Order: sequence, then C-alpha cells, then structure tokens
Amino acid sequence: MKIHLTAGTCEIPDVGVFLRTIGSIASKYGITVQAIDADRIAGREHVLAAAEKATRAMERSCNISGDPGMEILLYASGNRQIKKALSMGVRNGRNNVILVAVGEDIPDAAARELGKLVDEADVTGYRREKRDAIVSFFGITESEIAAVGEAKIPKLVLERVALVDVLK
Repeated sequence: MKIHLTAGTCEIPDVGVFLRTIGSIASKYGITVQAIDADRIAGREHVLAAAEKATRAMERSCNISGDPGMEILLYASGNRQIKKALSMGVRNGRNNVILVAVGEDIPDAAARELGKLVDEADVTGYRREKRDAIVSFFGITESEIAAVGEAKIPKLVLERVALVDVLK
C-alpha cells in the first residue's frame, strides 16, 4: 500500500463538485482519495497513521465504515462517529486541504491531477495557529498538556488516532 499526500490551499465554490472531481480521479486510477481539513491535522504523521490504520482495518474487515475514504476520516478524527469525522472534511470557501491518496500504486499522473486542485503549500505540519482548533476538536485537556508539554500536542492526537481501534 502506498500513500501520497497533496497539501495546499484551494477555493472550493461547491463542495459536491470538488468531491466528485476527486472521486473521478480516484476511480480513474483505482485509488482512494480523501480530502481533509488541514487545520485539524497535527502533522504529517497524523495523516499517515490514519491512512495506514484505515487501510489495515479495511483489509482485516474490522472497519467502521464501508467506504475507505470515510474510514481514513474516522481514524484522522480519532473518533468512531461518522458525523464528527465528517467535520474534518472540506467546506465551501477557502480551505487548507490535504488530499490523501491511498492505493497499491499511486501513478504520477494521479498525483499531478491532484496537485492541480490545490495551490501546493506546507499546511500539513502542526503550528501554534492550529493549537486551539486541534485541542478543542480532539478534546485534549489543559491537564494533559500540563503533564506532557505543549510540544507533545501532536503526540496526544496520535494517541487518539490509535485509540480508535480500542474503542471498536
């Protein structure tokens, strides 16, 4: 299994059209593509862990959702609730986005097509500007942060991603 991340900013006038476009690219190349709001991602490791765990769950038939893209969102959200996971998706307007492509092979042509959908930029990493949104979304308490330190917030998010398997 290979994972390819395309990250950047984009203007989405119509989410439905955008999702159909990435769905068309996914179908054309026999891959899964999921769009994630980069402002709720605590780093590259967060996205990769979610994609790997989702793929493993699908292979072992212990998935929550029947859709591989939704499974990626569920793990990325650190939660089993589809409604909460969907809130990690993209929305109409300006977005910082990560397009996660997963498949046996990710053809260069697929990566190029996905790259045309965004103005590529480093929006994947954890930054101080993301702190409040991430802490709130993942329910990270100030006590947890006091115990491990601000720099470990991305590790606390990874812990929640890992706990999705325990909560099944």
